[in-house]
Amino acid sequence: MQTEQEKFWSTEFGKEYSDRNSWQSDQEWDEFYINTWGKSKIEINQLVMKGLPKDIKILEVGCNIGQQLRGFQRMGFTNLYGIELQQYAVEKGKENTVSINLIQGSGFDLPFKDGYFDLVCTNGVLIHISPADHKAFMREVIRCSSKYILGWEYYSDTVTDIIYRGNKGFLWKADFSGIYQQVDSSISKVKGVKVPYVNEPTNSDEIFLLTK
Repeated sequence: MQTEQEKFWSTEFGKEYSDRNSWQSDQEWDEFYINTWGKSKIEINQLVMKGLPKDIKILEVGCNIGQQLRGFQRMGFTNLYGIELQQYAVEKGKENTVSINLIQGSGFDLPFKDGYFDLVCTNGVLIHISPADHKAFMREVIRCSSKYILGWEYYSDTVTDIIYRGNKGFLWKADFSGIYQQVDSSISKVKGVKVPYVNEPTNSDEIFLLTK
């Protein structure tokens, strides 16, 4: 059974999101991050990923058209997988990527064996999961990782509901790394870095690396 959020993203709204966030080049994607956060996403990733072996097996849950996976590829990572709810985004992602494995599916039911990946990540996906469903979603992420969990998400000390393009109940800020540790006490934080917005320095996103 789909959650209300999954139903929402499976509509035309999800397709419009994919089209809206389709950059024409890696340079354009870099410029978007630099203009928004003062650093490219690759520079942000390096804040917590520096030193990780380039051959680790990585899964991105909610990969959309694969732009973040392309960023990992540019960093030198070679063993990359993505799963995305929208079939439209998967098809577009296959056109947008080379040597990256993309499939359609739900983050609540990942079709992989326990510990199949060295690292499982989300980029702006947990923010769209209802707080009531955090536990189920995060348990699947944790289950499929043998060691690392990576996240890049909106940050707030408390769970905060945000109106998203006129819609309520589809976007939240939270301390997602802290919630992971509440879901599974064996999870610990390797590193977390808050990255403020250029035009709103009191507001930050967080990139975090956790380990089992």
